[in-house]
Amino acid sequence: MVKFVGIGGSLRANSYTHMALGIAAQRVEALGADVEILDVRQMNLPFCNGGEEYPDYPDVQRLRDVVSRADGLILATPEYHGGVSGVLKNALDLMSFTELSDKVTGLISVLGGQPNSNALNELRLIMRWVHGWVIPEQVAIGQVWNVFSSEGKLLDDKLSQRFDQLAQSLVENTRKLRGIN
Repeated sequence: MVKFVGIGGSLRANSYTHMALGIAAQRVEALGADVEILDVRQMNLPFCNGGEEYPDYPDVQRLRDVVSRADGLILATPEYHGGVSGVLKNALDLMSFTELSDKVTGLISVLGGQPNSNALNELRLIMRWVHGWVIPEQVAIGQVWNVFSSEGKLLDDKLSQRFDQLAQSLVENTRKLRGIN
């Protein structure tokens, strides 16, 4: 079975980023894959200081272990000031090539303004740098305050199709690139 880890780069309660990540996880699971969400809001992660050991922060090792066992990643970020959130960047910085190389990755961004790809492009650069594989399909949700119902359901059919395409591509490409049937 293909295994994914989802990481959302928002610390907000009732986060749109985590809603979008949850939808992506559901779509991937519907295709027969396993998804574990690591909720950084529930983890005690320090600011990355460039070191390899963080003995006072067992969640760093937990993050590394869970990502190491996965075949791929789903990364979701709010776009802050035209880029990836510091929370997600820090979580990625706490890992290395050991955990991130060869991970097939799907990307999602949410923002209050018009949809764009700034944060997604940054995540592509980060994952390429650590030798990860980012699929071409991605989801950028602009005016995010307007796309979810009060129950967290998507209101836009075209956006729902984008999530389906992301999930399909992520599962198919992970199977191909990781040699999983």
